Amino acid sequence: MRHLGRFVVLLIAGVNLLFTGMLLCAAYSPYIQPVEHPVWSCLGLAFPVFLLVNGLFLLFWVVVRQYRYALLPLAGFLLCLSQIRTYFPLHFQSDEVPEESIKVLSYNIMGFGIQAKEDEENPVLAYLKASGADILCLQEYATGRTARHPSQKEVERALADYPYHHIGVVGENKANRIACYSKLPILSARPVKYASASNGSWLYELAWGKDTLLVINNHLESNKLTHEDKEVYEDMLSDPGKEKVKSGARLLGGKLAEASALRAPQADAIAREIGRSSHRYIVVCGDFNDSPISYAHRVIGEQQEDAFADSGCGLGISYNRNKFYFRIDHILNSPALKAWHCRVDRSIRASDHYPIVCSLSREMEEGKK
Repeated sequence: MRHLGRFVVLLIAGVNLLFTGMLLCAAYSPYIQPVEHPVWSCLGLAFPVFLLVNGLFLLFWVVVRQYRYALLPLAGFLLCLSQIRTYFPLHFQSDEVPEESIKVLSYNIMGFGIQAKEDEENPVLAYLKASGADILCLQEYATGRTARHPSQKEVERALADYPYHHIGVVGENKANRIACYSKLPILSARPVKYASASNGSWLYELAWGKDTLLVINNHLESNKLTHEDKEVYEDMLSDPGKEKVKSGARLLGGKLAEASALRAPQADAIAREIGRSSHRYIVVCGDFNDSPISYAHRVIGEQQEDAFADSGCGLGISYNRNKFYFRIDHILNSPALKAWHCRVDRSIRASDHYPIVCSLSREMEEGKK
């Protein structure tokens, strides 16, 4: 009986070792080139699952007083501490924000979202108007699609506090647009060149006092999941039968892998723009269609700081449909900027995304502190 008990403990330890290895694979999957290995590059999506499983193993070893085996999940946590901090930051800052800071809001508005009633203001437009942000970076910008959607004139009238704006088409089919509304003068605007049918990025130079702020507004390659695909995913979660999970994972995994491979060169193009820029103050934001543990986020953020990781709290889930619980909208800033109170605002559900908001201030130089 004693030998059987040891065998069971060793068997559980072996399973724990497997999941610790999977946790590390997921944590470091952003270093996998999606074009060459599209499926493996998506492993980061499972990072929270493996993190939770290893947490349960740690609790188990403590409860059964097998403390030496608790070193397995602990080692896994220590080796991916940076990824944990990025994925699930815990910051509790004071309410004070530097006086000279600017407030940036990034929002995939889904064509101004749910249609308003004829006698009501569009909810997305009302939210933007009351946001108090200095810079609005909007993706999936579309006006006047139906009588119940705001026209361009109505948008400009509602956002009269933003005297500067730029609306640019993205993608080869030119059917999608992204926009920047700003209280700071827009000095220039140009697209970032990369291949995509309906997604894209625009680069703006804004006058910020005596400085120039570079803003890159992005809507990276969509995962192109249809309504039926999302129903398959929800069905897998509600009734996880073996065959159902197997066929569903094959279907969804293939589409996610394909999109990841398309996003990789787009992320590379944005990273090149950042690398060759001479600007000290840079903000990169938008709908990345990828989680914080991904190739796109790593490459774009290599020379940047993640505003949510530095000043946010919790998971910051920004997509609000079909139980896809991920933060796919991001605000990144150059090291010369400091992020304050970055948050995903869940007060509005008019779009399939929540807006992400952050205040940014200039970092004081060492000699001036």
